[in-house]
Amino acid sequence: MFVATIGFIMVIAIVALLLKGKMSPIVVLIMIPTIAALIMGYGIGEVGGFIKEGVSKTTSNAILFIFSVVFFGVMSDVGVFDIIVNFLVKKAGANVVSITVATAVIAIIAHLDGSTATTVLISIPSMWPIYKRMKIRPQVLLCIVASAMGVMNLLPWGGPTARTATVLGMDATVLWHMLIPIQILGCVVTILLAAVLGTLEKRRGAGLTGEASDTGILEAAASDDQKGQELKRPKLLWINILLTVGLIAALMLNITTSYVLFMLFLSAALIINFPSLKEQDKRIKAHAPTALIISATMLASGAMVGIMNGTNMLDAMANAIISILPEALGRYIHIVFGILGMPLGMVVGTDAYFYGIMPLIIEVGTKFGVSGLNTAIAMMIGKNVVLMISPLVPATYLAIGLVDMELKDHIRFCFKWLFAVTMVMLAGGLLMGVVQL
Repeated sequence: MFVATIGFIMVIAIVALLLKGKMSPIVVLIMIPTIAALIMGYGIGEVGGFIKEGVSKTTSNAILFIFSVVFFGVMSDVGVFDIIVNFLVKKAGANVVSITVATAVIAIIAHLDGSTATTVLISIPSMWPIYKRMKIRPQVLLCIVASAMGVMNLLPWGGPTARTATVLGMDATVLWHMLIPIQILGCVVTILLAAVLGTLEKRRGAGLTGEASDTGILEAAASDDQKGQELKRPKLLWINILLTVGLIAALMLNITTSYVLFMLFLSAALIINFPSLKEQDKRIKAHAPTALIISATMLASGAMVGIMNGTNMLDAMANAIISILPEALGRYIHIVFGILGMPLGMVVGTDAYFYGIMPLIIEVGTKFGVSGLNTAIAMMIGKNVVLMISPLVPATYLAIGLVDMELKDHIRFCFKWLFAVTMVMLAGGLLMGVVQL
């Protein structure tokens, strides 16, 4: 019981510190488990061994993050996403439903890099002038972007998938291959959601204005911001698109280890777009801070998982919960937390959810015969889609700030629609056998 008590106190401390945002997740995920292990009587040498074992299982995912963040950052720099956005906006014209559907496609493509801030900055500024001119509510724009972002975050370089892979001790790309059917379903559901919201907006009177014309819409969408224009490579557009598509195809075919692919494709992208040493250094340094923070957090989480496994904390905590949990409920704990993932994810930060709560629920589920993979996938579905309506996610404030909207209005409008998306994805996962009862 002593080990379980220390474990619960440790999880509460980790979640509380991550929620308060007073310390870096790197510090929290390394120091709190270390202190807990020392209190339990383990020596520094033993704790070091636990950390080494845990970190060894996260190294490949950390490397994946470093090179994937830089690769997609470079693709964004050279204008791959800008051209796609402009093309879709032009095709959408002045039709309300076409505009909302185009928004979904743009947000899905924009989130290929796994960066919430990038997705917001590509999707919302490009579409918001059109929405205003067509009298479509900003809540609709943000809801569509939020759904697309949540669905696309299941990519192997997306934070939740990489974190879950770390907890499970498996390669993020292998986990993604299992999630592909759910992700495809999520993309379809997001586009359908956009069509439904567009239809509802049209019934409210959106688009019924004499000012609205294809020319006017495009003029409203035009941006005079020239920031970063010197990095664009319009003459190399198709080469860069082929690079991006080729990389994604190689990842899906599992030709080799995912981080090796990113290393090769990033090198090719830098040579093609920025041939000089000075230019290459600038691009790498521009995206290095994000890549370093994410990968360092991933390694820190490995230290935490290593300590929790080495000290048998998870096992002790799970046994304590099992002693009070009805067996009838225990068999379906993964479904319960799949449903609770969205509301829980709104009040618990990403690191706290995946590194504090998920390992514990996985262990409890295992005691009732539910595989850890099964529990993890169900919990991911619920948590992912809540990303951009959580008050704990900086991108949420960036998004509402761009359209000058109150957080309460954003959450009030989006919650029911996004919860419906998660339920459809969870049900789809059950029907396709990705999540098993």
